[in-house]
Amino acid sequence: MRAVIQRCGETTLTVDGKVISHIDSGLTVFIAVAKGDTEEQADYLARKLTLLRIFADENGKMNLSVKDVGKEILLVSQFCLAGTLGKRSGNRPDFKDAELPDRAKELYERVRDGIIKEGVPCQTGVFGAHMVINQVQMGPLTFVFEC
Repeated sequence: MRAVIQRCGETTLTVDGKVISHIDSGLTVFIAVAKGDTEEQADYLARKLTLLRIFADENGKMNLSVKDVGKEILLVSQFCLAGTLGKRSGNRPDFKDAELPDRAKELYERVRDGIIKEGVPCQTGVFGAHMVINQVQMGPLTFVFEC
């Protein structure tokens, strides 16, 4: 499982011109489920996202989590993060490591449910849809995480 985690201000996700999700600030997280990923990895990712200390404390140090500061997570499925751009793949990405849609959706929803269980509000995209995301990045602060 791979995630790109971005600290953000206002973020809006639309599908076919309709607003699906909106957060005022928090984290925008893009995740990909790879073949062989497990429920345990999904649970671990959910906990990691809610406890990751990347918000400033009173001294300006990154010492607080999204849970600590009472913000939200926008969780977006992005299968292309499971793709590769290796030397032998030419100029076209290879998605052979991405999990099949039914299983990927199951684990994506498990991450969402785990975030909510940890007490953090979680908005989502629409699994498999073409989404447009307007985001204000804060920092910018972006991390890539694999588990």
